Amino acid sequence: MLWNALLLALREIRRNLMRSALTMLGIVIGVASVIVMVNLGTSATAQVGEQIASLGSNLLIVRTGQRLGYGQRSEAEPFDREDAEAIGREVGGVAAVAPGASQPVTVIYGNRNWSTTVTGSDNEYFPVGNWSLAKGREFSPSELRAGAAVCILGEAVRKELFGNQEAIGEKLRLNKLSCQVIGVLTSKGQSAGGRDQDDLVVIPLRTFWRRVAGNMDVQMIYVSAREGVSTKKVQRDIELLMRERRRITANEDDDFNVRDMKEIAEALTGTTRVLTTLLGAVAAVSLLVGGIGIMNIMLVSVTERTREIGTRLAIGALEREVLLQFLVEAVVLSSFGGLLGILLAVATTYGLAAMMGMPVLLDPGIMLLAFLFSAAVGVIFGFFPARKAARQDPIEALRYE
Repeated sequence: MLWNALLLALREIRRNLMRSALTMLGIVIGVASVIVMVNLGTSATAQVGEQIASLGSNLLIVRTGQRLGYGQRSEAEPFDREDAEAIGREVGGVAAVAPGASQPVTVIYGNRNWSTTVTGSDNEYFPVGNWSLAKGREFSPSELRAGAAVCILGEAVRKELFGNQEAIGEKLRLNKLSCQVIGVLTSKGQSAGGRDQDDLVVIPLRTFWRRVAGNMDVQMIYVSAREGVSTKKVQRDIELLMRERRRITANEDDDFNVRDMKEIAEALTGTTRVLTTLLGAVAAVSLLVGGIGIMNIMLVSVTERTREIGTRLAIGALEREVLLQFLVEAVVLSSFGGLLGILLAVATTYGLAAMMGMPVLLDPGIMLLAFLFSAAVGVIFGFFPARKAARQDPIEALRYE
């Protein structure tokens, strides 16, 4: 019986091919929208996680001043190198500590120049910040002690100044400081905030103090917690130590802040998941609109085929057989729409992910769920027209013109 109902449904769909295609279009768009939104949201969440992870493993950043808002801090006394050494010595669970200071500069090589940021630090800066060298070497101990005029370039700076030329061994100027390139960092790309992480130059901290800043301030301290150690505990210990070293009394607020990159990563990925859910829910509304379209067309079909229904009932067809015929037709329409929607969603996901530079992550679970939902829409919205057809009086149906 089911097989016969399926054959009759396919015959009826083929007989009104254009109308059937337009009816399925709502389901196709609905299924495709839900899948694309969820897949892109999953890809965005993964990308944010990767970008945060690229900043450093279990990274905490200690800065002076209180955070007043996005990108704003109050002024406070700078750190010194002894503060960084105290964190490494007295805080348990710390893998590495790197003091740092930064300043915008103009880098000049030949007739090319580029505005970037120069950071003064030591070799601990590279493992703490999850940096690796693509070419060249790190600073030697003698260069760090003497404040030598050497530098390591980010990939963006190297590309702007040298293009396809070899940068190692060349000399460039950071404002008035002439320094030799000894290394090039491996590219990281953009951060979660959209900043180009490769747009930097790193020099020894003593060189920065003497030749760039003119003072011995440490603006920030980069801290990497050991694997398996709670970053929240390390954060609390750093805060207690800094309050003690900066002589902050119990009733005074901190004049520094410690940012845990794990917390930022969790907040950002949580936000993208919520947005993905909301977008998926909005897109799912179009599936309901598609279901209403199926109900409308099935009601029209029942009206058009009244005499056919009357004939079937008159020659002995049962009500449940007529009900099944129209119900199967509605489910076939919505299921075909679901399959086409999945194909459209996969193609669209690949296209949009390539345009936005995101990884392609296809979720088979959401595809199966969207398909089952589309089939359920066919059952729900096809039941009323099918019941209307099955309950017709054979005599009145045969009289229908």
